[in-house]
Amino acid sequence: MAVDIKNLNHNQLNDLIAKAQQRQTELRKDKVAKLREKIHALIKAEGFAFEDVFGQGRAGKVRKTGGIVPPKYRNPADPEQTWSGRGKRPRWFNDALKAGKKEKDLAI
Repeated sequence: MAVDIKNLNHNQLNDLIAKAQQRQTELRKDKVAKLREKIHALIKAEGFAFEDVFGQGRAGKVRKTGGIVPPKYRNPADPEQTWSGRGKRPRWFNDALKAGKKEKDLAI
């Protein structure tokens, strides 16, 4: 199936490119599926389970979620304003440092 691309207009050429990319994706998926089957067969032939070789994957891992961090610094002008020391510094913290205070002066 030889296609003479010199005789194709812009739209036809774009369609041909899209179909070729789609076919390329299909071929890649087929190749990956065949490789996966080969790997599973090899693991089974050796007497192991997939999990023995590769572990539990994401299901076995527990991701630590960001919890509440206790505050490390308190605004002396307004004791309700606190900062944990993580993330961007609050404006009151920067203002206190500019006024001559030190971080240890603002620590709780």
